[in-house]
Amino acid sequence: MILEKMSYDVLFQQSNLGIVVLNPNFTIVDANKTYLKAVKKSKAEAVGKPCHEIVWGYAVPCLLSQVGFECPLVQTLRTGESAHVIHEYHVSEDQARYFNIATYPIRDRNDKIVRVIELWRDITKEFSSRCEARVRRIETDMKKLIQEDRMISLGKLAASCVHEINNPIQGLLTFSHLIQMILEEGVPTKENMENLKKYVSLMSGELERCGNIVSGLLSFSRESPVEYTYMDINEVLNAVISLTHHKMELADIRPDKRLSPEPLMIMGDANQLQQCFLNLIFNAVEAMPMGGELSIISERDSVSENSRIEIWDTGCGIRDEDISHIFDPFFTTKEEGEGTGLGLSIVYGMVKNHKGDIKVKSRVGKGTSFTLTFPSL
Repeated sequence: MILEKMSYDVLFQQSNLGIVVLNPNFTIVDANKTYLKAVKKSKAEAVGKPCHEIVWGYAVPCLLSQVGFECPLVQTLRTGESAHVIHEYHVSEDQARYFNIATYPIRDRNDKIVRVIELWRDITKEFSSRCEARVRRIETDMKKLIQEDRMISLGKLAASCVHEINNPIQGLLTFSHLIQMILEEGVPTKENMENLKKYVSLMSGELERCGNIVSGLLSFSRESPVEYTYMDINEVLNAVISLTHHKMELADIRPDKRLSPEPLMIMGDANQLQQCFLNLIFNAVEAMPMGGELSIISERDSVSENSRIEIWDTGCGIRDEDISHIFDPFFTTKEEGEGTGLGLSIVYGMVKNHKGDIKVKSRVGKGTSFTLTFPSL
């Protein structure tokens, strides 16, 4: 018996698991050092006291609504079987530890539960590493979704820009033929020299226009790391409007650009914001298949001093039952194959990444307004 008692004491006290022996009335019979260290109590403070008081400071047994999980001791007393939960235990205001808690019933000869042994295993490191790995996977998946959404937008831009680039190319061909005809006539007259200068100047302007379009497309398609810099949000809006101008023109949409005359400086990532505004403009264009008006407004909010951007269209609008879901991933009101349902959820995420806010107002048959606000510097 002495040897058994010594073996019990060694296993009980030296175990790296927290061990506590409980009565069916929730009072603590015995507890080892590991458990007492976890709950920050001495043995004298813990033994004879209810476990819910020692662990949580509650005067009554733990409820699901209080701690966020069902008490394993209550489960064991109710079912007669072992039970286990994982719970978060705050050791201080800014530090938490995670424990896998398992309970095992001890019965007498009449099969009545007379004691319950509760084992606490600290899984903080394991739990944290799993959470970090999951966060990394989510971040990787989100980056892929953002890039896929960007490529969808790029395809729409490219289709529009092909037409826009084709016009200056036709002009360049015409001017080159005119220059060739002048040079074939021999020494150019004074009038021909003036025409040559004019044609070369026009060609230079058209080439610069093509170059800007191609540069914008290349910049937008390039996958680059997120980089928050001190920037004027009006510059991003101007770049987006330039890229989408021809698409709006083809769709018979009248752009109404009213940007703040003063710079609206924020801390942001130009690529993310460009994609954000492109998604909103493309949605507005698609909501106006018969043409309409698209207003793009930027201003400094007179009350909060935040930068405020409104993108407002005269399109088909959004139904009341859909408006609460438009930022949900994969939610779409478009026909199958016409949209992924990711565009607005990505917009929402990007705005939140910039510590901003986005609100939507819409009336069926009247149009939709998206209002974005960002903290100004």
